[in-house]
Amino acid sequence: MHNNKHYLLLLLPLLLFACKGSDEPTLTFEPVIADKEVRLSSEDNSPRCQVHLNMLQATADNGEKAKLINDVLLTRLLNKPHSNDFQAAVTQFADDYTKTYKNTMLPLYNQDRNDTAKIAWYEYHYMIETTTQPGTAYTTSYLATVDYYEGGAHGINQLITFNFDNTTGKLVTLADIFAPGYESQLKSALLKALKSKTGLSSMNELKDAGYLYSMEMFPSENFILNDETITFVYNPYEIAPYALGSIELIITYNEVSNILNSSFKH
Repeated sequence: MHNNKHYLLLLLPLLLFACKGSDEPTLTFEPVIADKEVRLSSEDNSPRCQVHLNMLQATADNGEKAKLINDVLLTRLLNKPHSNDFQAAVTQFADDYTKTYKNTMLPLYNQDRNDTAKIAWYEYHYMIETTTQPGTAYTTSYLATVDYYEGGAHGINQLITFNFDNTTGKLVTLADIFAPGYESQLKSALLKALKSKTGLSSMNELKDAGYLYSMEMFPSENFILNDETITFVYNPYEIAPYALGSIELIITYNEVSNILNSSFKH
């Protein structure tokens, strides 16, 4: 009996913690997949276009929040706004993309089919993989990796991020996190983070290394919320050339506490 009592005393804090966590609003998602492949011609070695979309949609369990979330995802990732059928929109995107590929590229391929050096230019693909993760105690982060090749020297790989309010389903923006007039100070904090990340101490050194060579630092809406930090994601070409890849800059809330919106909770 004594052992059982001792076991219950140990278990009680865990049960209380679990109950506390379960009271917090959460968002649920499920995968929607579309795969499509077409070849430019009937030849066995004809170039092809491959589309693979593995996208998470907010489930009906989220109630009215699901429509808000899914509309943002379909609009921003597939340019399919106001669709009530997530699967149909994803499938339609794959169909439209491959159809446009064939209609546009076949006449050009017919001119280049004997130039083996150019054949690889016609091997198109468009891939999206998504995942979610906890953000702050009140948000969920949605991460979409978009990888595509549409001819040229190289493909493009991007990380596109969204942060959704668990209670309302609303997309969280910088204007929700920071007070009006935040831009200048946040820009300075991001520039400081870039210098720290690269080990470069001046603008001239940054530009010599390829950073901010033909653009200025800017607060990106492409960010990931966490309990103590915000990670700003800059994809290739946004603040540096393709060769330097994606750049993630981490800012703590403490660093920018004086420009945080008073209504923002983390």
